[in-house]
Amino acid sequence: MAKIKLKQIGSPIRRPESQKKILIGLGLGKMNRVVELEDTAEVRGAIAKLPHMVAVVD
Repeated sequence: MAKIKLKQIGSPIRRPESQKKILIGLGLGKMNRVVELEDTAEVRGAIAKLPHMVAVVD
């Protein structure tokens, strides 16, 4: 299955608790952290909810 790299570009400080939980679920939580996840509909949905905090890196 295809992989996707995510980088956290926004801080979770002063964000709603639900957004913080989504970041933790993606394996992020600290600035500039990069994770590689499988490209699934669930991951794409989480990215869509946090476009201001997460960037797709090649």
